[in-house]
Amino acid sequence: MSWGERRGYHHGNLREALVGATLELIAEKGPAGFTVAEAARLAGVSPAAPYRHFRDAEALLAEVALRGFEQLSASLSGAWRDGRPDLVTAFEALGRAYLGFARSEPAYYAAMFETRIPVEAHPDLAAASDHAFGLLRHAAEQLSAQLPKPERPPPLMMALHVWALSHGIASLFCRPDRARRSLPMSAEELLEAGVLLYLQSFGLAGSKLRGGAKSS
Repeated sequence: MSWGERRGYHHGNLREALVGATLELIAEKGPAGFTVAEAARLAGVSPAAPYRHFRDAEALLAEVALRGFEQLSASLSGAWRDGRPDLVTAFEALGRAYLGFARSEPAYYAAMFETRIPVEAHPDLAAASDHAFGLLRHAAEQLSAQLPKPERPPPLMMALHVWALSHGIASLFCRPDRARRSLPMSAEELLEAGVLLYLQSFGLAGSKLRGGAKSS
């Protein structure tokens, strides 16, 4: 039975069948092992059928990456919980959510970050990516605002630093393949320690601002 038959392609769901087949290929072979022809085969359609919805392989990968960023945004938003129960705890939860997504959705994660898609060529993908990063930047803005104005670190810089730290740990220690490095602790513990040290350097942790009042 083909992937398409299992997923209901014959009910007219070609686009979804192709997205699912692409994820299956990336999970099995990595982004380099993906081809439109192989995705069509897994979906149970002719090699020409995918081009009814996607102009080329890059467009299909961009659709998969877009959906990945949408799922990541949902995970981050749920973890942040509008800064509850306090900003530092919520900020730490963002990091755990990022690692959790990378671990539980490795095919989406690879499509998002390992396919070398020129994001600027796909406006919807760019918007989804910006939205996910915007959640982290918003959290950094909320944290930075807890300090007196002359002492506030730039929120964009904070967001970029924490994203780079989270992405590096996810890429090295949350991979489902043999490229994953071993750790004497969990990836979440490593990230939490790194974020804590980073926030302490600005005076944004230690006291942890848990329930603390905003300075002006």
